[in-house]
Amino acid sequence: MARRISPPKGKKRPASSADSGREPYLPGREEILQFIKENPDRAGKRDIAKAFNLKGDARIGLKDILRDLADDGLVEKRAKRLAVPGSLPSVAVLDITGRDGDGGLIAKPAEWPADHEDRPPTVFIRASRNQKGPTPGVGDRVLARIFQGADPSGPAYTARVIKRIEHRKDAVLGVLRHLDNGEWRIEPVERRQAELSVDPAQLNNAKANDLVEVEVTKIGRYGLALARISQIIGSVASERALSMIAIHEHEIPHVFPDSVIAEAEKAKPATIAHREDWRQVPLVTIDPADAKDHDDAVYAEADTDEKNPGGFIATVAIADVAAYITPGSALDREALKRGNSVYFPDRVVPMLPERISNDLCSLKELVDRPALAVRMVFGADGRKISHTFHRIMMRSHARLSYPQAQAAIDGATDEKTAPILDSILKPLWAAYAVLKRGRDSREPLELDLPEKKILLTPEGKVDKVVIPPRLDAHKLIEEFMIQANVAAAETLERKRQPLIFRIHDAPSLAKQEVLREFLRTLDISLARGAELRPNQFNHILKRVEGSEQQELVNQVVLRSQSQAEYNPENIGHFGLNLQKYAHFTSPIRRYADLIVHRALIAALALGPDGITHKEEEDLPEIAALISTSERRAMAAERDTVDRLIAHHLAGQVGSSFQGRISGVTKAGLFVALATYGADGFIPISTLGDDYYLYDETNHALSGERSGKGFRLGDIVDVRLIEALPVAGALRFEMLTEPHAVPSGVRSHHKAKRFARGSQKRPGGFSRGGRRGKG
Repeated sequence: MARRISPPKGKKRPASSADSGREPYLPGREEILQFIKENPDRAGKRDIAKAFNLKGDARIGLKDILRDLADDGLVEKRAKRLAVPGSLPSVAVLDITGRDGDGGLIAKPAEWPADHEDRPPTVFIRASRNQKGPTPGVGDRVLARIFQGADPSGPAYTARVIKRIEHRKDAVLGVLRHLDNGEWRIEPVERRQAELSVDPAQLNNAKANDLVEVEVTKIGRYGLALARISQIIGSVASERALSMIAIHEHEIPHVFPDSVIAEAEKAKPATIAHREDWRQVPLVTIDPADAKDHDDAVYAEADTDEKNPGGFIATVAIADVAAYITPGSALDREALKRGNSVYFPDRVVPMLPERISNDLCSLKELVDRPALAVRMVFGADGRKISHTFHRIMMRSHARLSYPQAQAAIDGATDEKTAPILDSILKPLWAAYAVLKRGRDSREPLELDLPEKKILLTPEGKVDKVVIPPRLDAHKLIEEFMIQANVAAAETLERKRQPLIFRIHDAPSLAKQEVLREFLRTLDISLARGAELRPNQFNHILKRVEGSEQQELVNQVVLRSQSQAEYNPENIGHFGLNLQKYAHFTSPIRRYADLIVHRALIAALALGPDGITHKEEEDLPEIAALISTSERRAMAAERDTVDRLIAHHLAGQVGSSFQGRISGVTKAGLFVALATYGADGFIPISTLGDDYYLYDETNHALSGERSGKGFRLGDIVDVRLIEALPVAGALRFEMLTEPHAVPSGVRSHHKAKRFARGSQKRPGGFSRGGRRGKG
């Protein structure tokens, strides 16, 4: 139920400044700030104006006050609302950590930015009579609605539990060690956990150096806790065990319950009922060569309408997952719990069972499959003129890989692509040329940060790290999918159908200022005051293209960006420079897309399987859950890459490598190896006999006496000192001599003095994947 918004008590406002003949009433900055703190879920500009009964010129004055508060860093924009920087959102995932003196539950945010200056806040959980399911307790993870405390002497935050989230709190993952004295111990993967003792009778066939999952069986007042081995993951010397560490550490559900598997196995192929027959439309799939599921297909043809000369019709068909996943079913509940598929170099943890993802919903070649399709008409200038959605039965006419399709366009056809080159592939590329004109006119953010891919041997060992070529075939599919996502968002907004948008906010004012000061050291200006657009960043990136600063500037611009998320409130997508954007094209691997499919089915009366009223009411909670799941997956994927590279390099301690400084902190430097891309750490205590100044603006460490140091983006030579595969940690020694850094570093107000050795961390390690933004 929506909460009633009330302005601060004791204030009388004139009904209208025009009637009273006086200057329009305006609340003070402190009143506005207080209202934003007390109403985090109702703090948009309109809400504030309504709460204070502001009309006409008073609303203009309010806009000026809010702009001043933002310029001073006292408020920040989140979706369509304003919030105090560092405050919690209105809905969040919490971990219950203990109880207060009265027995009430105390919690902390399950996620808190690693680069945030403040510690995560404490949240006091309110008792609720309407709580569904088991009562949460210490150690549980919950989804909760957050309320900011109105009383300065009381708690800063209270919360009401919406639902308890499945959370593994008893299982421990560790390495089984056999000591010289005959004892068996568990060395936990998480360093914060204490060692455990294992009775030889509880080994369950595990061997020394196996990675195992254990359950604590007894905790005594003295000595180590006892545990029994419940699962053997495999030898810790095997790379295949390393992704399981991340799966366990980040609590990623990876085993489907029997009820979910049973429901998937009972599913029958969808029929043509409620569908248009598009089996003769020559749609094709274009995917990575090793793809096991195919959830999107494309087709294009020139528009024959005389009113649209040079225009094209682009069609995108997406697997109709909603036909098989019923809201509230076991499959649906498990998909929401997972939120998305997670991709590791050696395995995939899917959102849906294989029967659904790799079979019934995979758009297999020459096999009838249900789909949701959008037919989009573009003018010769790349502007979309119209679009329509259709629920169809289709038949993929060809399964192609990106290199295969690209080779055909480049003149090297094979048995599969030669017959369809003129009829299917060339029209696709001609349509892409039209869509690209629209993209170029739109000017989305164009960062030059190629992604590395780890290739494994058949035995699961790291073979090499490559940068796959960025083909026009990739760009074609990407742009077709973007336009389909836009069409979905536009249709649902026009129908006033609630949905989950994919939103990406502009950089915060604080991050803009840090970037602005950094660019000033390179004699590059970034306008202040005016609303930033992606093309302003593109002009900066173009200016440094080909220079020594190219990598550095791309990295700093990336770090200035906000994090994309899912939200039922739309603010547009800054990076793509789009006003309306939703995820529609990957319902096999993203729950957000499944919600959008259901919304389209309901809004356009495309048959059963549409979104329910209950789902519409729960959209804020669903968006919070899947945003958390997405960040969890990204962190797990990064950590696994770190562990794989550390495992691969464990036998090369003492070897020298070339790398690039990828992070600068108070404690030292992170260096990404040029060959592998993985980060290692150089403690500040090992850089030399000097005092170092850390300058956040210049992303540099500088010797106080010499004025020489190191800066983000520098290419350096390092020696590998230590590698810990289970921790995913590398420690380096700097071999490159320091150089002169920007002269302003020693006088800048954010520069901080650190004596040699003052910032040692235990073991001198830090995981690259935990460095903040990802």
